[in-house]
Amino acid sequence: MNIYVSNLGFNVKDEDLKEFFTPYGEVTSAKIISDKFTGQSRGFGFVEMSDDEAARKAIAELDQASVEGRSIKVMEARPKEDRPARSGGGGGNFRGNGGGGGNSGGGYNKKW
Repeated sequence: MNIYVSNLGFNVKDEDLKEFFTPYGEVTSAKIISDKFTGQSRGFGFVEMSDDEAARKAIAELDQASVEGRSIKVMEARPKEDRPARSGGGGGNFRGNGGGGGNSGGGYNKKW
């Protein structure tokens, strides 16, 4: 099971994240997500556990736990396709439509 962990302090490392979950079962991976330009933690990460039952117990017991004075949020990670689309995607369609309107002459815009 893949687990999403957020509101982590910026000093939390991959190894620390793994240690939080190890008491509940085998952790197959633990990764803090970093900014691709600065390398600084973005304050969230993912943990994979091989045993779904152990993962559910870890989620239940670690959600809202205090880590470095911060209340972390722990939940089952959703696949990318389940997340809402980013608002930036609509901008491409608008620009494409605007370009088409501009190419058909000024009369197109006067109708609106």
